[in-house]
Amino acid sequence: MNELELLERINILEYHQKLLLKLLNDPKLELYKLIIENGITEQEAGQFYFLCDNMNKKFEEQKAEGYIYFHPLFHELSSSLPPKLNIKDVIKACITQKIYLALFQELDKYL
Repeated sequence: MNELELLERINILEYHQKLLLKLLNDPKLELYKLIIENGITEQEAGQFYFLCDNMNKKFEEQKAEGYIYFHPLFHELSSSLPPKLNIKDVIKACITQKIYLALFQELDKYL
């Protein structure tokens, strides 16, 4: 293992340690558990939150325009997730953790 790989692993461990400390106070933080269990990096998690933010904006816009089917958003999420994450687990975890709740409750209908 070279120095760069070692530093990357240390960074992941530090990030996961921060999440674990939050989990101690609130065991219902299911998304944090998924991140830790699947070895998601802080950068990958940041990209996921950015994706969710954009999808939530699209969801709100489409809802305001009268859309009632959001399957394209479901497909966009499933194709944009890091390969380590399962779409069903992510949706359930986000609902439990109340992250973008309206969006994920809607996407849950497509599971």
